[in-house]
Amino acid sequence: MIIRWHGHSCFEIEGTSTVVFDPHDGKSLGIPVPTPSGDIVLITHEHFDHNASRVVRGNPEILSSFVGKTEKRGVKIEGIKEYHDDAEGKKRGTISIYRMELDGVVFVHMGDIGHIPDEKVIEKLKGCDFLFIPVGNVFTVGADEAWEITEIISPHVVVPMHYRIGGLSLSIKPLNGFLKKLPDERIIRMGNSVEFEKDEIPEGIEMWVFSL
Repeated sequence: MIIRWHGHSCFEIEGTSTVVFDPHDGKSLGIPVPTPSGDIVLITHEHFDHNASRVVRGNPEILSSFVGKTEKRGVKIEGIKEYHDDAEGKKRGTISIYRMELDGVVFVHMGDIGHIPDEKVIEKLKGCDFLFIPVGNVFTVGADEAWEITEIISPHVVVPMHYRIGGLSLSIKPLNGFLKKLPDERIIRMGNSVEFEKDEIPEGIEMWVFSL
């Protein structure tokens, strides 16, 4: 199985099927133009930095702001309605959190979550293998709230996203604050992709930090 980061909140997960989360066009954000391919595209919400499905090659099936359960091309998908802010969507609207199971591995993509979800939502997400979570504050949760969510969900791997990188035109915070939440030996720095087997997923919580 392969995870590729295309910057911001866009990840490509390749197994027996390939799923792309929250594609962007690069140019609108000041970062490299992504080149993902996929069978399925999962869009958490219809903001310009998350919904550029046109950049995804391969004639994929697209689910945007999906709520409910479905199975596509052997991929089990659950979309859970949540909020882009701490005011029940009054500031920035709603998002969908996605819980996805591909080849026996469970991934949770939190989209632009703007608050700490309630216990009912958390219970659906607990114990996942990979948790992709925004940490850049301003438009989403920041480092402290993101870590609180991470500890409650208790994934094997937490992957920070939606933070400031070189060239990014959004005024959000860098990764530094979130990096302080784990000791250095539990932080694994990747390139822009990693290939792994299911039995290589670590115990406890590791942080995988991708780069472009």
